[in-house]
Order: sequence, then C-alpha cells, then structure tokens
Amino acid sequence: MRSHYCGQVDQALIGETVTVCGWVHRRRDHGGVIFVDLRDREGLLQVVFDPDRKDIFSAAERVRSEYVLKVTGVVRERPAGTVNPNMNTGQVEVLAHELAVLNRAETPPFHHDEQANEELRLKYRYLDLRRDNMTANMRLRHKVTMAMRHFLDTAGFIDVETPMLTRATPEGARDYIVPSRTHPGKFFALPQSPQIFKQLLMMSGLDRYYQIVRCFRDEDLRADRQPEFTQLDIEMSFVDEADVMSTMEGLVRHLFQEALDVELPATFPRMTYAEAMQRFGSDKPDLRIDLELIEVADLMSSVEFKVFAGPASDPEGRVAALCVPDGSSLSRKEIDDYTAFVGRYGARGLAYIKVNDIDAGREGLQSPILKFLPDDAVSGILERTGAKTGDLIFFGADKARVVNDALGALRVKIGQDRGLVADGWAPLWVVDFPMFEKDEDANRWVALHHPFTAPSINDAKALKADPGHALSRAYDMVLNGSEIGGGSIRIHNQDIQAAVFDLLDISEEEAEEKFGFLLTALQYGCPPHGGIAFGLDRIVMLMAGAESIRDVIAFPKTQSAHCPLTNAPGEVSAQQLKETGIRVRTPRADS
Repeated sequence: MRSHYCGQVDQALIGETVTVCGWVHRRRDHGGVIFVDLRDREGLLQVVFDPDRKDIFSAAERVRSEYVLKVTGVVRERPAGTVNPNMNTGQVEVLAHELAVLNRAETPPFHHDEQANEELRLKYRYLDLRRDNMTANMRLRHKVTMAMRHFLDTAGFIDVETPMLTRATPEGARDYIVPSRTHPGKFFALPQSPQIFKQLLMMSGLDRYYQIVRCFRDEDLRADRQPEFTQLDIEMSFVDEADVMSTMEGLVRHLFQEALDVELPATFPRMTYAEAMQRFGSDKPDLRIDLELIEVADLMSSVEFKVFAGPASDPEGRVAALCVPDGSSLSRKEIDDYTAFVGRYGARGLAYIKVNDIDAGREGLQSPILKFLPDDAVSGILERTGAKTGDLIFFGADKARVVNDALGALRVKIGQDRGLVADGWAPLWVVDFPMFEKDEDANRWVALHHPFTAPSINDAKALKADPGHALSRAYDMVLNGSEIGGGSIRIHNQDIQAAVFDLLDISEEEAEEKFGFLLTALQYGCPPHGGIAFGLDRIVMLMAGAESIRDVIAFPKTQSAHCPLTNAPGEVSAQQLKETGIRVRTPRADS
C-alpha cells in the first residue's frame, strides 16, 4: 500500500512521487492550505493539501486526530523559514495528489504528546504504544533480544523451549497454579523459572543452552517487578564461576555496544557480598554514588548513650556512619524527611552531626547527641569518616540488617537528591554470598538463592556441621544499583543435594515427591554445570532510562496485578469451574 515509511522521506526523494500511510498526528488549517503531520513508527511527515485540488482538499478538511490515511504525492523542499531541524523529514514535505481515508477514529482519551496518568495509558495501551517514546522502547527491546540471540548463537548455545505447565515446588515465590481437567483435583504450576529443566538439559548433554522465556511469580509488585516477566535463561556444562562470568561479561558488553553504541569496561569489577554490605549496606550497590558506610561500632561500645552502645556490643548489631559532603546545609525539615524515610526500613531514628568547622574541634560541631559522646569517640568519628567543614554525618544503630537496609537506601536517596550520581554505567559482580540465611520466625534455614546452588565446600558433612558460615558459588551481576542477572554453579552431586534439602527442612519424602526426577537424574552422570538468568525487562528499563519496567513491556499489569486493557483477571463460567472440579468460595462481607 505504500512506497515509503513517513519518517524515511528525505531530501534524496525530492521530485519523486511517494505513497505513505499513517495516523494523523496533527492537522492545521493555514489560510486555506491544510497541513497534516502524518505519523508512523519511523516518524512524522508533513503533508500539504492545496485547495486547487478540491476533491482531496474537501476530504482533508474532515480528517481528525488519529484518522488513518493513505497519501500519494510529490516530495518537495519546504519553503524558506519553515524547515524543522528537529525532524528527520524536516527539510521536505509532500504535496498530496491522492488521499484515501482508510479509517476514522473517535477523539482519543489522551493526545499523543500528553502525559496522561498511567491507569489511563494502560487501559488504552494500543494508543499509548503509538507514542514516540513507547515505540522507541519497544524497538530498543527488539534490538536487545536480537543482540542476545546473535551473541549466544555465535558462542555455540542452543535455544531450547521448556514447559510452561509444570509442577509446584517449595521455596521461592508463590506459584501461579493451573487446575487440570484431565487429572481432577491436581494442578499444574506456571514456572517461576526453567531452573530444573535447564539443569536436566545439561544432564542431557546439550552443553550450552539459552532461552528467552516468560516466567511467573505470584508476589507483591513494585516498579521493577511484574507477575509475568521475561528473562534470558542460560546454562553451561563443564564450567566454573570464572567461565560463566567471563562469557556473560562478553554478552553484556555486546548488548550495550549493539543497542546503545556504549563501550563497557573490558573486565567488570568483583566484590564479595560481605564487602558490599559493609561498605554500601546493599548487595546491589550503585558504584556511581561516591558515598560509603563507615563502621564505628568500636568507637561506641563504651559510651553511655545506649542507643549506640547497645548495638555496638551486640554480635548481631551494627553502628555505622554516612558522611554527606556539604550536608550541613540540610534544613531541619530535610533531616526530618530523611528520618521518616529510614523509618520505612525499620530504623527508629536518624542521629546526625553537622560539621560546621572541622578545625574548631567539638566547638565546631552541631548535634543533639554530642553531649553523650566523649572526646575520643568524636575525634575517632571525624577521622574515620574523613569529614570536612560543611559536611554532615548520619548514623545508624540497630541490628545489622536494619542498619544496612536503612543507611543503604539513604545513601542512594541522598545521592539522587543531591546530584551525587555520576554519569555512565557501573557494572559489578557480587560474589561469595552466604549459602543460607536464618528465618527467625520459623527457626529454620532458607536458601539465599535457591536449593540447587552449589556450596563453596564440596563436603556434605562439613556443610551440615556449620551451615551459618557456608558460602555459595553464586554470582550476581549488578548495574547502576540494579541486579540485572543472578546465577550460580549448580549442585551436581547427589549427596550434596540431599544435604542441602535436609538443611532446608525438605524431608526425603518431600524431596522425592517434588524433585525425584532431578535426584534420579543426578545418578546418571551429571556434569559440573552452572548458569545465570538475566532480567530482560529490567535491562531494557535501564537502557531506556525508564522509571518502571511497565514502560518497556508491551502489555503490562498494574501494581495490583490487574490488566486495565482486558480487565483481567476475570470470572470464568460455571461450566469451566465444574470441568476442573473447582468451587469458588465468596469471601464473607465482614471478613
């Protein structure tokens, strides 16, 4: 129907007849001459309707926003003074000779250039996707997936599909379950990841596997999380951590080169989990922010101020400082706002010291807690934090988890609020994670990653003797403060796998019921193997500079896992419920 996309008509076509199709972006009537900005996915093109051509001029008078048109005309140079240097087609226009209205449109609920609220945008997502930035996001996503496939195909990986209907397994997030009509009373689960299947593929001898796959998790949502999401899933045989990590660095460098024309470092820095938590209070630190948490518990253990002395003497406690350059200019209201902010992470307050004059010693400091601190503690804090005149020092004192969560989040927020985030990209590997963490409420160990992650010690007896200090062979890739990928070397020894299940309170009976097929497969020559999964939505979100992954997914859900476009989830018929043996219980009004 067309000879060119609107956005591809340029000066090289002057004098030629072209046919273009698209949507009416804007219509203007200037003294009898009608101008229509016609839009398709490649851009805008100005079309001129001359009143001398009465038949098509009359039709052009009736077109409105978002009408679908087909226009044939001659490309000509724009008159002097009307050139638009901000458009690819800004040097030319098309003088229309023929016009066909392919479809009319109702007045849209929001204009193409309007910043409508997200609920309205999601309800009319097909209109939202016509907007330039959303089209650009979809095209960026396409470039990223193309680059992923090209790199992995070239590197000898095989694309294999794994089942969407599988069985529910313990650990991890809550499953989405699917009732079975042919097996009454039984359920499939939608996969949270293809984890077990990709391990089985390594046992099958495929050696290198990948898949761009849809995954499902029934969990509370946030800006970078959806109930269904896409990940690049990868597994490799006969490898160790260095093999996987170096290959994946090459992949990510290739993505950024192809999609953004950006050169990432030749080698990504590595940091242990313990160091990341100590310095940044987070296992996904944003290295673009030059602020660090400083340990001061040893300076506080003998002070009379119990708010500091208690956590300083507690083996599970922590007292840390965060020095903010030029932070003494913060107002009382700003400090109160930051106090409320850390309260969301469990902190019971936010002590501070303003350094008005470093050379004046104690007299140059301003703080409600100074009276509780002896001179040696104060001088130690100033020396250790490297505070200068005009700085402000925030403190966190509580259980280590609370201090890390609160000050780690505060570090990022202050960095953003005060313009302390450097430009560019800061990739990082975080390694040597704890194998387990203690669920205090249930008084049991849980896997920090998943129960198929290999421990750093390949000895079942030693692992069971001291699980609290066991490290895993896991690695996370972090980019600008977001975890974009996580993986590990997997357990390929049946005894180690059984020991891990035992530590996680997964009985032999439950292990056999849930994972019997995997345990059996381990008996038939399982190679050493490892892999990783990258969050495709999150990577594209970062590349696009978007605030939410919803802006890089064609048809996302809301924060409540609802689709305003289709109004899903919805009810099903009584017949469907009967066929699957399900009876819906209506919640009581007073419950």
